[in-house]
Amino acid sequence: MAAYILRRLLLIIPTLVGIMIINFALIQFVPGGPIENLIARIEGEGDASEQIGGGGDAGIEQVGGDERYAGSRGLPEDFIEELELQFGFARLVCSEGFTGTPDLEAPECSKEAIPLVERFFLMMWDYIRLDFGESYFRSVGVFELVLEKMPVSITLGLWSTLIAYMVSIPLGVRKAVKDGTPFDTWTSGAIIVAYAIPGFLFAILLLVLFAGGSYWQIFPLRGLTSDNFEELSVGGKILDYLWHIALPVIASTISSFATLTLLTKNSFLDEIRKQYVVTARAKGLSESRVLYGHIFRNAMLIVIAGFPALFVSVFFGGSLIIETLFSLDGLGRLGFDAVVARDYPVVFGTLYAFGLLGLLIGLVSDLMYVLIDPRIDFEARQV
Repeated sequence: MAAYILRRLLLIIPTLVGIMIINFALIQFVPGGPIENLIARIEGEGDASEQIGGGGDAGIEQVGGDERYAGSRGLPEDFIEELELQFGFARLVCSEGFTGTPDLEAPECSKEAIPLVERFFLMMWDYIRLDFGESYFRSVGVFELVLEKMPVSITLGLWSTLIAYMVSIPLGVRKAVKDGTPFDTWTSGAIIVAYAIPGFLFAILLLVLFAGGSYWQIFPLRGLTSDNFEELSVGGKILDYLWHIALPVIASTISSFATLTLLTKNSFLDEIRKQYVVTARAKGLSESRVLYGHIFRNAMLIVIAGFPALFVSVFFGGSLIIETLFSLDGLGRLGFDAVVARDYPVVFGTLYAFGLLGLLIGLVSDLMYVLIDPRIDFEARQV
């Protein structure tokens, strides 16, 4: 097992590098970039230069004393060059013997574009050292930005996964036992209908019915907590948290039941027909002992071992629409805003971190199989 784990860990390196190369190359073909995006905002809004660097007056100082009128006449060339330096697309090169502070205004210094390949390796070197840089437009480190949005994604991912398992596994077992009966038929119809309903449409229905849309004002419309959350007792904080997450979690979970329920049912049906089950029944064991003492462990192998991967898929794929409808500021909205704004540090930094975590979770999923069924031996596998 140790050799298998080592091989998988070593395989993560070229896989992750390949992911980053493909995405870095693809982003180069996307029209526009962070500089073009910022220039368009400045020329369209006049005061969008506040988005630069540290925010506030930093952008005004870089443009010049009469910055607010620059948009209508075209931005100064030195301002665009400063942006290229600030965003890491170029660097200052000064002649030998220059002892002053490198600056565009110094005649001994000039701007030099950084080649794409060099930019990629510089980026990867920073990521290897877990330095994910700073957002172009928020003046916040990428790591701090992700941590800020994490509670929303953890809430949706963890609760959605737990509820899906708590409902789907008992329902799948029951459907396997009652295979072919009216119960099996109507529950199959119900979960297929639930699977067919788009999550955002169901979320709108919940808002209209239970969040003051047109009927009842039972649940809050936005946020994870109330404004007076810090003033509540421990029990009050728990209830307030559950009160806020009820609708978004239900909306994000509704389509998760079908696959997991049918997978559980089919796994049980496959095990029920095996010889060891016939032998156990012939020995006079009760049906519940046969079902949960013998069948359950074998049938649940693929279902339970897939828990880490399912959680990560829900966690990373945080629904942008669900977050938007319920005014939740999570990783889904962060990723969307970063792509739209061409905020490359956020795009590539989160891609690297989540790609690495996803590959590690894949290894954990394999180890879960061994934990549940020690008969599995990955040493015999070719990785």
